[in-house]
Amino acid sequence: MIPAYNEAENIERVVDDLIANYPQYDYVVINDGSRDDTLQICRRRGYHCIDMPINVGLADGVQTGMMYAYTHGYRYAVQFDGDGQHDPRYIADMAEAMRECDICIGSRFVSRKKPHGLRMLGSNVIQLTLKLTTGKTIRDPTSGMRMFGRAAMKAMAEQVDYGPEPDTVAHLIRSGARVCEVQVEMHERIAGESYLSFSRSIRYMLHMCFSIMFIQWCRKKIRLTGGDNA
Repeated sequence: MIPAYNEAENIERVVDDLIANYPQYDYVVINDGSRDDTLQICRRRGYHCIDMPINVGLADGVQTGMMYAYTHGYRYAVQFDGDGQHDPRYIADMAEAMRECDICIGSRFVSRKKPHGLRMLGSNVIQLTLKLTTGKTIRDPTSGMRMFGRAAMKAMAEQVDYGPEPDTVAHLIRSGARVCEVQVEMHERIAGESYLSFSRSIRYMLHMCFSIMFIQWCRKKIRLTGGDNA
């Protein structure tokens, strides 16, 4: 599932790579009310696409993808960026890891050390907050490349407040989800602008930490256990 908001400069490269080199994977683009030519490109190229008539945001876009995947009976659903940063060659490794977990994160830091500096400050703080609240160490908690099994997919599809963010991962861990990480490489964005500026990154870190520490305890309790991914 490829959420796309104003990705006209990237979406063809991302989807064409999947079609040409990874035909074993189904895909769907969720056009999140783009104001550029993203939708027109998808229609012209005949891509599988769900069009959101207005911009609903990443959380609702991913939830739409989860609903689609769950109702169509898919075993796994992969959150995959439309800007070209994620590499589909790692999907097979993630699927293999899913035999023993419910959520697999494509991580940059499984076998590589996380670099020091301000760029990783937010990731480090969120990692520590996750460790304190769940007991689980996630080396790359802000990675947007995630694979979900049927149980996690169902929860993400049915619960309106389950955004594709570290706080939801924390809540699912506390609900019994098994989370693992697989080493991946991420590409730099080639075109377009990232939503996360420095100031937005700081706000994101603070919001995630507050949510993990406090809001997750107020969320509706669910029962999520593995066992249906093999």
